[in-house]
Amino acid sequence: MTRESKNLLEGAVTLLAGLALWLFTGDVEVPVVTLTKVGAVLMCVGGAQTVWGVYGAARRSP
Repeated sequence: MTRESKNLLEGAVTLLAGLALWLFTGDVEVPVVTLTKVGAVLMCVGGAQTVWGVYGAARRSP
């Protein structure tokens, strides 16, 4: 598995996990953090990692 495909896979999984948290945990209360905000952060990180994998794959191909 190349580094680019690993970044794409990890980014997609992180983005989907963040989306699930953002959509389905609106009424869940946790003492320290807000799960919808954690989901938004995970979506941003996953999106950035996915873009980085696409950039690396595009840069690597001749």
